[in-house]
Amino acid sequence: MRSLTAVAALLAGLSLSFAASAQEPTFDAARLSEHIRILSADEFEGRGIATPAEQKVIDYLSSQFEAAGLEPGGDNGGWTQAVALNKFTASEVQAQLTVGDWTQGLTQGEQIVISSRRPGESHVMLMDAPLVFVGYGIHAPERNWDDFKGQDMTGKILVVLVNDADFEEPALDTFGGRAMTYYGRWTYKYEEAARQGAAGVIIVHETDPASYGWTTVRNSWSGPQFDIVRENADERVPMESWIQRDVAVQLFQHAGLDFEALKVQARSRDFQPVTLEGAEMDVMFDVASQRIETHNILGRLPGTTHADETFLYTAHWDHIGVGTPDANGDAIFNGAVDNASGISGLIELARVYAAGERPERSIVFIGFAAEESGLLGSEYYAANPIYPLATTVGGVNMDSANVYGRTAAFGVVGYGQSDFDQRMAAIVEGQGRTIQPDGNPASGTYFRSDHFPLAKRGVPMAYAKSTGDFVDEPIADRLAARSAYTANRYHQADDEWSADWDYSGQIQDLQVYWSLGHALANSRDWPQWKDGSEFGPARAASAAERR
Repeated sequence: MRSLTAVAALLAGLSLSFAASAQEPTFDAARLSEHIRILSADEFEGRGIATPAEQKVIDYLSSQFEAAGLEPGGDNGGWTQAVALNKFTASEVQAQLTVGDWTQGLTQGEQIVISSRRPGESHVMLMDAPLVFVGYGIHAPERNWDDFKGQDMTGKILVVLVNDADFEEPALDTFGGRAMTYYGRWTYKYEEAARQGAAGVIIVHETDPASYGWTTVRNSWSGPQFDIVRENADERVPMESWIQRDVAVQLFQHAGLDFEALKVQARSRDFQPVTLEGAEMDVMFDVASQRIETHNILGRLPGTTHADETFLYTAHWDHIGVGTPDANGDAIFNGAVDNASGISGLIELARVYAAGERPERSIVFIGFAAEESGLLGSEYYAANPIYPLATTVGGVNMDSANVYGRTAAFGVVGYGQSDFDQRMAAIVEGQGRTIQPDGNPASGTYFRSDHFPLAKRGVPMAYAKSTGDFVDEPIADRLAARSAYTANRYHQADDEWSADWDYSGQIQDLQVYWSLGHALANSRDWPQWKDGSEFGPARAASAAERR
């Protein structure tokens, strides 16, 4: 394998020479529109997982893959991979905090939200559980960072801060400045607590570092929670929770501690866990669990000379399904932009790849299930890959495509993570556009779509699309339409197909995705994570399997 330095030095030349010699495919706007129209029609009932609508999606997407010329890429020679999920519903939640004579009752959805995704738990009861503040709850040896300092956390409830230390003090640059790493995500906090043997986790909610308010927390965690089926229950703690900041401050005060002062201490590598002396938590709740099955949908174009090496194109096919009627009485969450548009791009990429000269490496196209339930289709695939992750070259994920027209910039979410930045920049600049890093990296957007479960296991994944100013008139109308979607249609019943959408921006993006994947599929190159990326060590562990 080449060194990262050598790869970086050659990237621009390789990409530009490829761009000059390869004939770009033609993507069809009418086809894109028709795929979105069909998949977001009321007949597909919002594409809810494990509903009758799911089979309609499977039939449509697999038939399109087959018509394009792909072979089935799923389990046992079929088009699907069965995704086994557990659905957890917490009820009868009773909880309180105690410090000496002070007691604070905790009402579900108000002061706290409590849930569990631990297999086999039907009733959780933690009585007189001790509380330990562990700062950001991070164990990152490659950054010489350990918030646990080898202390035994077995049976304890960990109180942790959201995000990572650099959010409050970017100049530290321990975690890349004010650009959230995976260590800052709530998912990591729960995972690491389980590795530490904790009985539960309380994440202190603060709007700025979380990048969303308490209403989002309440709506997201008060209802049923989903997870892939896990053989090892110890991968989950019995209790996962968030608490309102003001309640946490009171708790610390009654334990004789200054919350703000401890937050400052937590930004240091020298931080030591702090036991909240005399503080205890009592919590009881029932957990109803149900096994459900959904499906990833896969098509494959085998490579000619290195078929055992794979480049991925991914998008999620699911949406919210049928929900509460809106003011117009519409209860079907059609999900036209989110994410029938991404699936339309997946189908078009499959068509142009299969119509062209067969690449040396294999190309696999995946429609992931259960993204809206927490990236679970992609998490399941990453944990149970049909094509080995060690020899998966990399991939591109597509979620909510641009249907409003050409833009001047191409936004890269997670900019700075991998050398995909430079590879894409050479292609994008050839289109007369510029690369634009994520405008709000502190929000952790890179960890919120289907590429992420693969990335955290070491597979370089790109998540990038049109952004910035529009270049064609009427610019004001295009800006208004894009803003209206975010404000009024995202995750609403009104996310419906429109006959007047402009696909020129999505087509430019598809050309970038094709050029990136096609170049890699016809090379012996392996994309690299950049120095300091938290995903580099996972990739390095399988280096011997890549030739």
